[in-house]
Amino acid sequence: MTRRAAAGPSRRQFVLGAAAVAATGLAGCMGSSDRPGPITLTGDMSCDQCGMVIDQHPGPSGQTYYRDNSPEGHDPPARFCSTVCTYRHRFATSNRGWRPRVTYLTDYAIVDYSVEREGGVPVLSAHLAAEDFAATEELDVVIGSEVEGAMGPAIVPFSDTGAAEEFVSTYGGEIIAAEDISRELVAQQ
Repeated sequence: MTRRAAAGPSRRQFVLGAAAVAATGLAGCMGSSDRPGPITLTGDMSCDQCGMVIDQHPGPSGQTYYRDNSPEGHDPPARFCSTVCTYRHRFATSNRGWRPRVTYLTDYAIVDYSVEREGGVPVLSAHLAAEDFAATEELDVVIGSEVEGAMGPAIVPFSDTGAAEEFVSTYGGEIIAAEDISRELVAQQ
C-alpha cells in the first residue's frame, strides 16, 4: 500500500482560517471590551442627578452606563454636570441595586483646559466632547484643590499622574485613584 503525502489545507479551510485571524486582529484593534463608549454632552442634556443643563456649567462632567438599568427619560448613558453628581448618582443608585458597567469622566490630561476667575473663585473650563472622556479605572483625581466646577469644589480627573501633580502644584489638593472615591468624600463636597 502506498501512502500519499499529506495534502495542505483545503481552500475552504484556508479562507475560514484567514477570516478568523482577521477577526481576532480587528477585535484587538478595537479593544477587547464590548462596553459602550462615551458620548458628547451638549445641547439640552441635563444632569441625571441635579437637573442642571450640562453645557451651561464649568468643570469636569461624567457619564455612566449601568449594567441592567437605564436613566429615566432618555437612552443611556446617565449624564452628569460634574464628577460630584456622577458619584452621588452612582452611590444613590447602588442602594437600589444598580451596578455601573463603565463610568467616564472628563480627562484633564488630554484637554487644553483653562482656569478663569469668576467672582474671585478659580473655575475650571468644561470639555464635553466624547473624546474628552476616559474610564474611571484609567484615572486619578485631584480632590481638595481651590478650583471649582458646576457643583462647587471640583473633583478633577487625570489619566496622567504627571499632569495631576502639575495641577496640584498650582492649585493645591491631593491625588487619589478615581475608583477610590467614597461616599464620605463626596458628602464633603
